[in-house]
Amino acid sequence: MMANTDFHLQFQEFEDESNAMGSKSQETTINIEKHISKPQKQRRVAGVTLPEEENDPLETDDKTKLLSGQKERAPFWTFEYYQAFFDVETHQVKDRIIGSVLPWPGKNFVRVYIRNNPDLYGPFWICATLVFAIGISGNMSSFFVHHGQPQYKYVPDFRKVTMAATAIYSYAWLVPLVLWGFLAWRNNKVTNIVTYSFLEIVCVYGYSLAIYVPAVVLWIIPSEGLRWCSIVVALCLSGSVLVLTFWPAVRDDRPRIFIAITFTIVALHVLLAVGCKAYFFSTYDTTNTIKVVEPVEVNKTLSAIKAH
Repeated sequence: MMANTDFHLQFQEFEDESNAMGSKSQETTINIEKHISKPQKQRRVAGVTLPEEENDPLETDDKTKLLSGQKERAPFWTFEYYQAFFDVETHQVKDRIIGSVLPWPGKNFVRVYIRNNPDLYGPFWICATLVFAIGISGNMSSFFVHHGQPQYKYVPDFRKVTMAATAIYSYAWLVPLVLWGFLAWRNNKVTNIVTYSFLEIVCVYGYSLAIYVPAVVLWIIPSEGLRWCSIVVALCLSGSVLVLTFWPAVRDDRPRIFIAITFTIVALHVLLAVGCKAYFFSTYDTTNTIKVVEPVEVNKTLSAIKAH
């Protein structure tokens, strides 16, 4: 009986040890499974968006190119290419107009206001506003000059709008093109610190014409003294913007070239202002034509009566 009880007790102890080992192994397996399953759950929770990013490499490439400034532009014959040059904020246009109207010595218009972000929105609408201002003001000026004359009949002259558009847009695009080509040619011969792109030069010339819009409105008043005073003020302000902007680009060149470029810039600017005033707001030619035409018509009628 004692042996059986001992065997039974030993069997019970063996069974308990096996159960304990089994429970420990189960605990270790559970812990291992927990450790294995936990990172998988973490990966699933933290990696919800990761497969989407890995499956869309083009989107990440576009983002990295856009952030690094290396995103390719659209071809020049598409609308998206030119849309970028009209993408400008209102406060930027306002600051550039104020900077062109109120130049300050030592401030470069390109470096202070444009900052390698030229736009065509401001120059385009400034030129368009100036064209219509010249056409409307020219017609109103001729009306006020000849108003009250018995032989005068007001007829709007729409050719003034066409001529003004040709003159203004040719000046705002062709002169910057020639100047850009000349500066690029001189840059190969003389190492300059400051260089400008074609769009930056167009932007400078376009905004420099903003001061002429209020000056042209003043030309409605039939006073030659007021007109010439407004021309001189507008020329000094807008011309100083051009000289201060292109001074750093030509100061390192030879003195003869530097003087020639500066003189050409100022001379073309003066020619535009004086030419617009002389062609669209001249009162002498129209009054002379009225005075001369009347005797000619009277002579024709008298000769016709004598012939009969």
